[in-house]
Amino acid sequence: MSNLKSFQDQISKVNDQNFEHIALELFRYQAVNNPVYAKYLQALNKDVSGIQKLIEVPFLPISFFKTQEVKTGAWQEEGIFSSSGTTAAQASRHYVRRISNYLQNTQACFEAIYGPIQHYNLFALLPAYLERKDSSLVLMMDHFIKQSQTPFPGFYLYNTADLLRDIDKARQSDKQILLLGVSFALLDLAENTQPDLSDCIIMETGGMKGRRKEITRQELHTVLKQAFRVEVIHAEYGMTELLSQAYAKHNGLFQCPNTMKVFIRDVNDPFSYLPAGRTGGINIIDLANADSCAFIETEDLGKWHEEGYFEVLGRFDQSDVRGCNLLFN
Repeated sequence: MSNLKSFQDQISKVNDQNFEHIALELFRYQAVNNPVYAKYLQALNKDVSGIQKLIEVPFLPISFFKTQEVKTGAWQEEGIFSSSGTTAAQASRHYVRRISNYLQNTQACFEAIYGPIQHYNLFALLPAYLERKDSSLVLMMDHFIKQSQTPFPGFYLYNTADLLRDIDKARQSDKQILLLGVSFALLDLAENTQPDLSDCIIMETGGMKGRRKEITRQELHTVLKQAFRVEVIHAEYGMTELLSQAYAKHNGLFQCPNTMKVFIRDVNDPFSYLPAGRTGGINIIDLANADSCAFIETEDLGKWHEEGYFEVLGRFDQSDVRGCNLLFN
């Protein structure tokens, strides 16, 4: 690969057959042109030319996004996505070269699983994110709402009465209703109103954001299914440091888009990988991260399923990584 532009042209053509070839090309390019990643590889004493398989590629710990500008090449960013950091943890910062590339990719990720976005009336219940100006999730949903051409505002902060009123109006349309919300906001809606949303897709995007006690995804889905009278709860899996998203239509089993692959690493040996059914750390290849780093070692725990899905089980306890304390993401 001679430059990132030539790689960006290949994104729409990525499939299971050519993913490894394209990912290895990108790895070799980023190993030379991404100063942070290059220094990390040097510290590991890795011979880049000797790496011939994806399972041999070292993944950059996600914590580097908290302290470094993770960029491949020299360019001026159009935007910076920041995580919802707390006083106990510094926020991650993802420098984004082209916002349009991010929006185009997020729509492709969604439509690969759910079909054309114009088939939906989208509603977003994201109070913790709307109160920030640098949320990639808010930008994504704003784009989705506009592309769907819905007649409704789309975003609702704490005005759940307006949300439920507009959902009722949307039932007169032939479009499917999709409500996406952060976990604590959906729980508040479930406990305070218990609306009948049996004809809607309910999608959680994780995160209690310090507003409520952390619970497992299974516990969350059980409460929401009963309150909203739906058979399944859908889920979105993304993060500040990624530009692609995975989606789960049932039971928290996530499906990757073409631009994304997941590996499960051994919690005691980050350079060894586990077979299907074993719990370990989640490593992600995100080809949409061509301008930053496409090979991310996350702090999430999960497992891979032979059917091609992956599951997110929680997060590493930062006080003791080997302890594998599970906290819902």
